[in-house]
Amino acid sequence: MSDGLPPEAEDLIQDEALMAHFATSVKDRPHVAPVWYRYRNGTLSALITGQKLENVRRNPRVAISIEQSENGSAQWMVAMRGTAEVIEDEVAIREAESVINPKYGADPDAWQGNTLVRVDVASGSYRTY
Repeated sequence: MSDGLPPEAEDLIQDEALMAHFATSVKDRPHVAPVWYRYRNGTLSALITGQKLENVRRNPRVAISIEQSENGSAQWMVAMRGTAEVIEDEVAIREAESVINPKYGADPDAWQGNTLVRVDVASGSYRTY
């Protein structure tokens, strides 16, 4: 369990295939993009590429939000802030692909070429509606 995220919030985001909104900074401006993820024990893992990855390499401070909604009406939301670490290890990347991709109904080998990023969640909050 993370010190920064209440256990109730961790329970909301662990298993369901929800989209995370991954916010980075480029030239002191926010850049937000949707990502598939896995959350366990205070760490959010995502497989990313492109501008998101470039931004994390320059500035590892990130923010993430996840929400559950029904017909456009939010049921709950979780917001997190933390520090991202780029993991270049091919074994770790393949392991992440084997967990994250099937969570979203994709073959474990789908979307190869992404890089693993792990975010140590330092603080967070959640709200139910």
